[in-house]
Amino acid sequence: MKKIAVMIYPHFSLQEITTLTSCLTIWFGQSIDYLGSSIQPYESEDGFRVVPAMKVSDANPSSYDCIILPGILNPLPALYDDDLIDFLRRAEDPNTLFAAISSAPLLLAKAGLLRDVKYTAGFFMQMADHFPYINCENFVHQPLIDDKNVITAIGFAFREFAQKVLERLDFEIGESFMTPVTREYTEDELTFYWEDSDYQEFLTELKDYTDKGL
Repeated sequence: MKKIAVMIYPHFSLQEITTLTSCLTIWFGQSIDYLGSSIQPYESEDGFRVVPAMKVSDANPSSYDCIILPGILNPLPALYDDDLIDFLRRAEDPNTLFAAISSAPLLLAKAGLLRDVKYTAGFFMQMADHFPYINCENFVHQPLIDDKNVITAIGFAFREFAQKVLERLDFEIGESFMTPVTREYTEDELTFYWEDSDYQEFLTELKDYTDKGL
């Protein structure tokens, strides 16, 4: 079992990380810690409200195999949240993988985690004029960059981002990871059956409902 965290902050993007988080939890049975600077609802860019289960001040970043940073529609609240940045600065284990998408590499940059790392991001380049910790020399204009213990991506590359993180965590995902629909399927190909053990588990759970008259 890997130890994985997702950082939550105002205006975060669910869409950019849920391909990754759903694979981790549903495909590979992993548990994820959701961390925020406080235990309160944070509204995503599309209006979902998520309550972190743990404060970053109570978490040890070096205890995680992977820390995922979703993109941020408006990065300023997170960028000026001292608790979030301090959490990242406390990371000491070089084996901890940081996975940041869209504008989230800004947080890694402010925490000093991109000084010697090639990276990409989806922020506007004028930000480099205002934030001295943005190292333009290490910025690579590509959809996804994997360098050392940091994976970064632009938001539209969320599928490739998920694939790369899963590969770096040594999960077997096959050669056709979430490829687009490019052909017609037969009826047999789209007719699904449980394995017998899964079907029996469903029947057992169903009985709990039917016994209650639901």
